Order: sequence, then C-alpha cells, then structure tokens
Amino acid sequence: MPADRVHLVRHGEVENPDGVLYGRIEGFGLSARGRRMAELATASLAGADVRAVIASPLQRTRESAAPWIARFGVELGIDERLIEPTNVFEGINMRRDLPKRPDLWRHLHNPQRPSWGEPFLAVQARMLAAITTHWQEQDGGDVVLVSHQMPIVMVARTVAGKALAHNPSKRRCALSSITTLERRGDGFVEVSYAEPAASLLADAIDRGAV
Repeated sequence: MPADRVHLVRHGEVENPDGVLYGRIEGFGLSARGRRMAELATASLAGADVRAVIASPLQRTRESAAPWIARFGVELGIDERLIEPTNVFEGINMRRDLPKRPDLWRHLHNPQRPSWGEPFLAVQARMLAAITTHWQEQDGGDVVLVSHQMPIVMVARTVAGKALAHNPSKRRCALSSITTLERRGDGFVEVSYAEPAASLLADAIDRGAV
C-alpha cells in the first residue's frame, strides 16, 4: 500500500543580502527568519503520520527539512530530482545587473520554454517521477518532499490541468508553503494548499530572499 499523501514543501527564506538569483549556487542557507518559517511549516502538520522526508540536495532545502526530521524522527533522504532548475541568470541581481548585461538578453527570447534554463517539461517529468517513487515506497502515512518554487509550481499546474508556461511573478508557492497531493485513479490531485509562515512573508520578496 503506497503513501496516503505527499506534501510538497518549499524552503524558507534564504540569507541573500545582495538579492541575487542564487539557483543552484552553493552557500545560500536559510536566514534566521527562514528557519522560523520552516519550523512553522513543520508545526502545521504536527498531527500527521509523516514517514519519510526527502529534500533536494541544496543547502536551503536540507536546512528547511531539519525541523521535520527532528519532529517526526525520520532520516533525511536526498533526491536530485527535487532540485532547483538550471538558470543562466544565476549570480546576478535581475533588477540591478540584467540591464547592464546585453550578452544575457538573448536568453529571454522564449519564455514559453523557458529559454533561460531547464525546460518546463523536463522539470515536470523529473518532479512527477520523484513524487511517484516516494509515494510508492511508503506503506501508508505521509511523505514530505522539500523542494523549490518552480518545480512545485510545475506539479501544481500539471495536476490542475493548466499550461506549464506562466508568468513567474504570479506563481502560487510562497516560502515554506505546503502543497498536498493525493493519488486518485491514475494520477495525483491537489487536496490543499497552505502558507503556515504567512505572518513572516511581508518583505521576503523585496529583500531577494525567495
């Protein structure tokens, strides 16, 4: 019998004083507020029967998984398929630096793919494969997968029957949010979306900590 539910959890706020797009760059961990966000997300499912916690290999997701590990007494698993997509704009502040980098402008030509990084279809495929794997490996209970905004959005749009191409500024996937799926028939459906850290989100985006 597979898991009852799969919870897709986004990492908490990142310490990012220069407001760069950090992507897969090493060394970007949670801020103090980000750790609190992760704790609030964990506490919101305190009564759940969490039997596995899996994170992307990046520092911010592993740190966001820490309170889940402590509360539910499971070992942390790592799955490369949950990682942030590649992005040619890594390391720059988009508002400040991109206007001064004409060499990078060509990567903006096709937002439907997108042309600046890993294709939406590739992210969708690896995320759904990871979700299916960890759902199948459990004997009931819940699975927590700690990932990143765009990969989680790809899953949410897929199960909702929406096009993968979208406006990044309008993504519904706040820091430390929880998107919960259940398997029904031949596919997954979203059964809830929650923002346990909503009280701490006020200026995170403006400070480049997403």
